[in-house]
Amino acid sequence: MNPYALARPFLFALDPEDAHELTLGGIDRAARLGALQLVAGCPVDDPVEVMGLRFRNRVGLAAGLDKNGAHIDALAALGFGFIEVGTVTPKPQPGNPKPRMFRLPQREALINRMGFNNAGVEAFVANVRRAKWRGVLGLNIGKNAVTPIERAVDDYLACLDRVYEHASYVAVNISSPNTKNLRQLQGGDALDELLGALQSRRSELAAQYGRRVPLALKIAPDLDDDQVAAIAELLERHRIDAVIATNTTVARDAVAGLPHADEAGGLSGAPVFEPSNRVIRELRRTLPREFPIIGVGGILSADDARAKVAAGATLVQLYTGLIYRGPALVGRCARALAGVSHG
Repeated sequence: MNPYALARPFLFALDPEDAHELTLGGIDRAARLGALQLVAGCPVDDPVEVMGLRFRNRVGLAAGLDKNGAHIDALAALGFGFIEVGTVTPKPQPGNPKPRMFRLPQREALINRMGFNNAGVEAFVANVRRAKWRGVLGLNIGKNAVTPIERAVDDYLACLDRVYEHASYVAVNISSPNTKNLRQLQGGDALDELLGALQSRRSELAAQYGRRVPLALKIAPDLDDDQVAAIAELLERHRIDAVIATNTTVARDAVAGLPHADEAGGLSGAPVFEPSNRVIRELRRTLPREFPIIGVGGILSADDARAKVAAGATLVQLYTGLIYRGPALVGRCARALAGVSHG
């Protein structure tokens, strides 16, 4: 019997955000007791080198589940090949008013408008430093809501300065739909300026710390092919190391008429699977074959993970699938991808 199948009806009876916090606390306790293998199974060892880093397997945790990096060791015990935490901003911020997370179980989906709620980069770094796990750790950075979009670069550089020393790689989130105007940074001149500034600062930090930390850009599924191609060109020009495709969608076609479908925010889960795959395919068509693509969006089964890789992903990440299918999904996907070549 899948232990998560017993817990899920209880969790789904709670407010989604309350269930989220309760689950993280439960994972922490289970990790301290050494009990997580009962729900997650044995970790899959399928080492792969990407971005110059050695990943235990190809299945990672997407950013957003652990915004403050406070649960790294417990989450790593679920068998992930890598962990990404954040999004973190320079200053603490509460995010958007509650309620701000909604389940759409008929489509195995979520809508969230969290708004980068986090305790700020100083608390984030303190949590990361306390973690004992020494696997691949991605630190995801963003901008504060009160920072004008014209000054967004300042926030990203401030975060990069603080997290650089502690990151295996740094993910740059410009694609959340829940921070006003943030997605404007995906366009032409704004993205050119941001990536140029990040690359320049990265060079300075690499000299300071004696280590070049890879940078990955996280983009939206709501881009047309021309926009994807323009982003791909800038990724290469600025020597960005990977792209994460994709964040949540603002489209509602797949959930029209369902309860909560009209709530503002980003839609994740099964409905974003194909839009994400479309962006991945276009990135793979446009970018050099060896350029790393981290595929995320709507993975709810081992077959879904295989489809992401078939579309062109090098690695994959999970989030909403964990909520609907439980932590055993990590091992199922990792086993399905063991020994598989990407793209």
